[in-house]
Amino acid sequence: MTDQTTEKRRFHRIEFDAPCELFCQDRVWATKVLDISLKGVLVARPDDWDVPLNQPSELVVQLNGENTAIVMAVELRHIEPERLGFQCQYIDLESASHLKRLVELNLGDPELLEREFAHLIE
Repeated sequence: MTDQTTEKRRFHRIEFDAPCELFCQDRVWATKVLDISLKGVLVARPDDWDVPLNQPSELVVQLNGENTAIVMAVELRHIEPERLGFQCQYIDLESASHLKRLVELNLGDPELLEREFAHLIE
């Protein structure tokens, strides 16, 4: 990542290895999260992925087995040979709480977390 890209990024990415499912166009793909932030998620590209950019989808990230999950309405923003990047369009309160806790634990700086939330609601 270039310095310019880093400077533009308002949300810290958290490396996170968790199973997830992508729901799009009446299809479901099982894959895994590579990193996640308050504004989006990067996942491993499934072998048979053929969905175009800007396509709305739903992402379900499994936490602690089957009992807890982060559910996001996302939009596909970039496609790479091995990865897919999604921007979060909507997240429910329970999922947002799980995501906030995950980011909080990984950032280790409450002030940084507050700044990210301020950018999120701008």
